Amino acid sequence: MRVLFLMFVFPDMNTSFNMYTALVEEFVRNGHEIYVLAPGIGSTGIKVENGIKILRVKTLPIKNVPNFLKGISNILLPFQFKKALHKFYPRVQFDLIISATPPITLVDLASRLKKEHNSKFYLILRDIFPQNAVDLGIMKGKSILHLYFRSKERKLYRVADFIGCMSQGNIDYIIRHNPLLSGNKLHILHNYQKLYEDYEISNTNILREFNIENKFVVVFGGNMGKSQQLENVLKLAKDCEEYHDVEFILLGEGVQIKKIEMDIKKQNIRNIKLMGTISKQKYQTLISRCQLGLISLHQDFTIPNIPSKTLDYFNVGIPVLASIDKATDYNKVLDEAKAGLWSYAGDHQSFKSNFDKLYRDSSLRKTMGANGRRYFEKFLTAGLAYESIIKTIS
Repeated sequence: MRVLFLMFVFPDMNTSFNMYTALVEEFVRNGHEIYVLAPGIGSTGIKVENGIKILRVKTLPIKNVPNFLKGISNILLPFQFKKALHKFYPRVQFDLIISATPPITLVDLASRLKKEHNSKFYLILRDIFPQNAVDLGIMKGKSILHLYFRSKERKLYRVADFIGCMSQGNIDYIIRHNPLLSGNKLHILHNYQKLYEDYEISNTNILREFNIENKFVVVFGGNMGKSQQLENVLKLAKDCEEYHDVEFILLGEGVQIKKIEMDIKKQNIRNIKLMGTISKQKYQTLISRCQLGLISLHQDFTIPNIPSKTLDYFNVGIPVLASIDKATDYNKVLDEAKAGLWSYAGDHQSFKSNFDKLYRDSSLRKTMGANGRRYFEKFLTAGLAYESIIKTIS
């Protein structure tokens, strides 16, 4: 098949990876003819990344910018993608179009391409927008902006031939809030990643490099925005100052970083290291040497989220300590996998109690870490995701 990927979050494959690059690699490995459109820096053009041609399209800034600028960037994105596609691939006929949320603004382009090419459109649903923005107070419900994006969301579900959802909770939510949508379109497509062994780097001194030798290290990696409500993590770290060997590491980027840094200083929390982004390979080698992986979700969410950073923790075999909202079914994942402990966001006593259990019981940590790895191998590899998509569209 000729497959077109319309991608929003797609790192340089020469230096990093994520679930979408892993999926592209699986399609290439299985003999498909692949075309990828993704945002890029500098002039628009085709770049070869890890042996795969990627059409990088110059766009407005997308990451770590104010919400209004991100909104403008998302609205302009389909026009920029369309122009680049017609310039570089004017005569290519596509059999399958794959795109993911966020954003939802690529729906018009996907719809037009689907009609022009008589192709199928597969949607990877990873962000339920605009409701998540309403939950966090970023957008007002029933506002003109909300109604505009909600109409785009409805069209996206209508145009898609197949929709891969992270969990049964996602499927139930989409059907409940879109009653005219055929449930036959939806199926479970778990978050996925390639196996740690496929990219592990050798760095025996990585703990020394981060000055965390002989420490009980609790790590949080990924986006640091309002969605993560990291105030709960800071409170946990403050409560854990009684343990002199415990060190919290926050790695990543996001619009809340400066606020988090100010809160750490204001509260005089001495057992936290706040760091920027490091390479994906180095990050996963680092967390494989840590004792716990943190998940934190905002308590006001009304949509079910399944945090993708769980992949990193399960993949390297460390247990999860989670603070979650009441709308998610992520707790069912942890319970089914027997790979971590969870409490509801804002319940600081339970969060600390779960930490204490894992801190004091090395056998429990080892068992839960191994359980997470087994769950990853059974359900969360990129190869399994590829097979699920192919089976669904067939």
